[in-house]
Amino acid sequence: MTRPIRILLVEDNQADADLTMETLEAGKLRLQIKLAIDGAEAIDYLRGAARDSKTELPDLILLDLNLPKKDGRQVLREIKAEELLRRIPVVILTSSDAEQDILKSYDLGANCYVTKPVGLSAFQSIVRCVENFWFTVVKLP
Repeated sequence: MTRPIRILLVEDNQADADLTMETLEAGKLRLQIKLAIDGAEAIDYLRGAARDSKTELPDLILLDLNLPKKDGRQVLREIKAEELLRRIPVVILTSSDAEQDILKSYDLGANCYVTKPVGLSAFQSIVRCVENFWFTVVKLP
């Protein structure tokens, strides 16, 4: 791929957002990361990109569930309901390991569900695993 891989990171916790971006940017892949700090901002960005031929849609969305304005479940529901957005893979990256959150996310069309571990090295390892899987193993649309 000659162009950078586009990622939309939807995360309201600045420390988690910074750590995720730093870990991704430290890898070997060329990435372009857009941060949305709440669900409404994420949906506005995605709908704007879908309408504007100059703004490209992300190749992957990393979505937290517990967000202000619109929570991650609402964001996921809206993404998967729109024809121009539904093919974008959505990785739930959240602190919740509640069974109902996992089931609901998959019911709404999440492509995978990853629980954020506690601890810096474990968190970085999980982010690197997500990156390696989605950008070296999987064929993206």
